[in-house]
Amino acid sequence: MGKINLKDGIEKLNLEVIYMGQNTEVDIPNSNFNRPGLQLAGYFEHYAEKRVQIIGSAEMSYLLSLDPDVQKQRVDDYFAHGLPLLVITRRLEYPEYLVEAAKKFNIPIFRSELPTTEFVYRMVSFIDDQLQPSTTLHAVMLDIYGQGVMIIGQSGVGKSETALELLQRGSRLVADDAVQVQRKRGNRLVAQAPELIKYFMEIRGIGIIDVKAMFGVGSVVEKKEVDMVVKLENWDPNKNYERVGLVSEYHEILGVRVPCVTIPVRPGRNMASVLEVAARNERLKRMGYHAAEELNKRVIEANTKKMEENCHK
Repeated sequence: MGKINLKDGIEKLNLEVIYMGQNTEVDIPNSNFNRPGLQLAGYFEHYAEKRVQIIGSAEMSYLLSLDPDVQKQRVDDYFAHGLPLLVITRRLEYPEYLVEAAKKFNIPIFRSELPTTEFVYRMVSFIDDQLQPSTTLHAVMLDIYGQGVMIIGQSGVGKSETALELLQRGSRLVADDAVQVQRKRGNRLVAQAPELIKYFMEIRGIGIIDVKAMFGVGSVVEKKEVDMVVKLENWDPNKNYERVGLVSEYHEILGVRVPCVTIPVRPGRNMASVLEVAARNERLKRMGYHAAEELNKRVIEANTKKMEENCHK
């Protein structure tokens, strides 16, 4: 069960408020919906009362065809069995007793001008988006050569400064400092900036800059799927860093394992160039080419050939 913000739904789905009720949020288990034709006929077995309820032309026509007293009784029974909210599609006219029942049982009622099928499509997409798990991470998110790269690391390690140089090279900013990540269907992770700080960056010694205003609209992107994570850390001479690339490293976000590389930071290293190469290399891996494995294969073939030549001598 997840909570749906009604005000967000009204805005995103362009709904007309018929009766809002006392709650600004409702509990909904998933994006499935119910069209209450059977319930308006008085049948409540297997009634999916926790789903969003939608009344279209067929349901409204049937309801209005009943005797007026029966209409009121059926609507009263329907609302009494419980429902999170009701949406009337096609901007259909509705009887006043529908609003009376909504007020009696505190059920929000909205109306959409869309045909039922089109409204259902948009509603399912909106609810799916609202119910998916999300988190906010201290990181920088960029689009580097089409790859969604999340830069993580301790404060002061140089994440924003590296991102700034990448922007000057043509990469695009998604978010700086705070990155909202949401898990989508298919275990995809999509990142974006919180609305309050969208397209702003903090550069130590300068302060806050507006990336969109400074570098142009082509330097930012609203959302990006997380394809890889780059962890920046201060160089530790006692630590053995990966030099070949045969060992795969992953970083888990919301239960999803994302390819990750750890890059040590030290004076003299051009971190922007390193991250561009990391992004290109990850893209090649996704396309089926793994440079480290290719080199390893060549080394094994060369050693095997040498051993066979020695055996023939």
